[in-house]
Amino acid sequence: MRTDVRRFSSTTLSSIATVRNLGILAHVDAGKTTVTERILYLAGETHKRGEVHDGTTVTDCHPQERERGITISAAAVGCLWDGHRINLIDTPGHVDFADEVERSLRVLDGAVAVFDAVAGVEPQSESVWRQADRHGVPRIAFVNKMDRAGADLDAAVASIRERLHPVPLAVQLPIGREDGFTGVVDLLTMRALTWDDGPDRDGYREGPVPEELRAEAERRRRLLDEAVAGLHPDALEEYYEHSALSAATLAAALRDLTHRGEAVVVLCGSAYRNRGIEPLLAAVTAYLPSPLDVPPVRGVAGGGVGVGGGVGGVEEERAADPDGPLTALVFKVNVTDTGRLTYLRLYAGTLRKGDTVLDAGTGRTERIAWVFQPQADQRSAVHVAVAGDIVVVSGVKAARAGATLCAPGAPLVLEPTVAAEPVVAVAVEARRSVDTDRLATALARLAEEDPSLVVRTDPETGQRVLSGLGELHLEVAVEKLRRSGLEVAVGCPQVAHRETVERGVTGLVHRHVKQDGGAGQFAHVVLDVAPLDADADTDGRAPEGFVFASTVTGGRVPKEYVQAVEAGCRDALAEGPLGGHPVTGLRVTLTDGATHSKDSSELAFRTAGRQALREALRACRMVVLEPVAEVTVTVPQEVMGGVLGDLAARRGRVQGSAPHGGTAVVTAVVPLAELFGYATALRSRTQGRGTFTTRPAGYTPAPATPAR
Repeated sequence: MRTDVRRFSSTTLSSIATVRNLGILAHVDAGKTTVTERILYLAGETHKRGEVHDGTTVTDCHPQERERGITISAAAVGCLWDGHRINLIDTPGHVDFADEVERSLRVLDGAVAVFDAVAGVEPQSESVWRQADRHGVPRIAFVNKMDRAGADLDAAVASIRERLHPVPLAVQLPIGREDGFTGVVDLLTMRALTWDDGPDRDGYREGPVPEELRAEAERRRRLLDEAVAGLHPDALEEYYEHSALSAATLAAALRDLTHRGEAVVVLCGSAYRNRGIEPLLAAVTAYLPSPLDVPPVRGVAGGGVGVGGGVGGVEEERAADPDGPLTALVFKVNVTDTGRLTYLRLYAGTLRKGDTVLDAGTGRTERIAWVFQPQADQRSAVHVAVAGDIVVVSGVKAARAGATLCAPGAPLVLEPTVAAEPVVAVAVEARRSVDTDRLATALARLAEEDPSLVVRTDPETGQRVLSGLGELHLEVAVEKLRRSGLEVAVGCPQVAHRETVERGVTGLVHRHVKQDGGAGQFAHVVLDVAPLDADADTDGRAPEGFVFASTVTGGRVPKEYVQAVEAGCRDALAEGPLGGHPVTGLRVTLTDGATHSKDSSELAFRTAGRQALREALRACRMVVLEPVAEVTVTVPQEVMGGVLGDLAARRGRVQGSAPHGGTAVVTAVVPLAELFGYATALRSRTQGRGTFTTRPAGYTPAPATPAR
């Protein structure tokens, strides 16, 4: 029976234990959006299957997504399945929109990682997997496109094991290969699930395991029992007693291992042909955690941003309790012509229309005008939302992505999401002077919706500069400006350089003395500056980051002044001596110093630290760094020589190549500045048959200092 979830608030669901907040993660074109579309169709949320190639999917709701055939913005949808409320976020698969994935993972309890059955683990598959690792998000895997030529579940599972390093536990055996793929054998129940041919037929049939697959299914079930017994103590005890595991014990163990991140359940199917989605949904409800199964959210009680951006208060935990004080995290903002929509994940408490909430980071109060359940670009009003829900609210005027909204009487600041640093920039100007103010407003709206877009004014030229995570990222942003009715001129893309220390200095002495009436300023510091040690496997890439240490003894510089020196040094990293680029990859050690009984202060030592490091950097041997990307190019074998030559001309360092069917897969590290326009060049060189993907790979020394 189909249920229209949009007519119900979350309080009509049985309990928070039946809620699943999950994301769909994958490399671009692995089939994430199609999987989402089939889930919504089977759950009764849609009455017609949308297709990416037709531009009719629910989650790819923006015009550019439909035209380009890729997901650009994370879209939240919801459905009911088997008594469970599933809040689902379809995330982008392109590297340029990785920040959308990062902000989504921050609020998810679980995820489905989708892999191509032919390609296995691809570059962006690995990137989003590492992002999920950082957030501790439990995952199950779905090997999609089992009906494609060359599809191989075992090879895909092997690539998961080798490249992602979890313990993959395949719980299904495919029935048929490639175009003959018709279903799966469920290794827990030892039953066959088969789907009929034809796009208009729904459901699947359950029956006995085909005789020709019985021996293989039994072998794989024994291997599954052994693998689980080796990881789970309760399963091990039963396995020793009976030399096998019951379906109930196996399912319980798989759930525990998934929650702890010790193993990954692997399923397979073909979303495009509507095969394997029902078992995937069953696995989501059986193995992925509810909001009650994840640890309580931790934050700093008290609220309010202190000097230097710090937050005052003590650490506090809040469990997923509807009766507790409201605690919610903003993870997405959408500014429309009719108002501002704010996406929230509720961790504790209850939220209703008309409630007054506190932005704990800024101390500003906001009033909730409406509460909605999101369905991509559609919304349905609800009366109440409780802990565990993902909702959209209107009326919030200033809270940005990463802000904590909480009960005014119980402020708590959650760890905010941190936007990725931009690596590419373009100058953007209005073609007509009358549109200058409109352009400024439109750019501010873009930056508000997407924190990874940064807008600044060049101090030398006065131009507005838009920075982002890649060429496509900026193309999409500029196209949004044009579709809003603005005529804009766009400059050539420029990459964001960095500076680093190649050879440091020791014993640099700096004395800061200021006396202009009244209390003066005095601070004396001695610094050592050295490059950070590079890891053995960085392949020539420069180490990034900043490390500060103090070896001062005898209390010559009090602890609070040491912290001020560090803050001053961090201030000095904003501009390097070569071209004014940010400085990274260095270690600063405070080795000595002196104070004055009256004139020393934190401000004086912060100023001394800033000036001392600037002086030290001018004395160091510095180099300019440029961003590089790891590029994976897939081309026909006969044109590989030309492609390799083109990569070499772009200063690329080829890491390896491997045949894959009739194609070659080449991996190289290429300066990001050399990749502008590469898509067009590759299509021309391969007659449209070549494809490539990129992911950030850090920084390497540039061949020459770029003009500032």
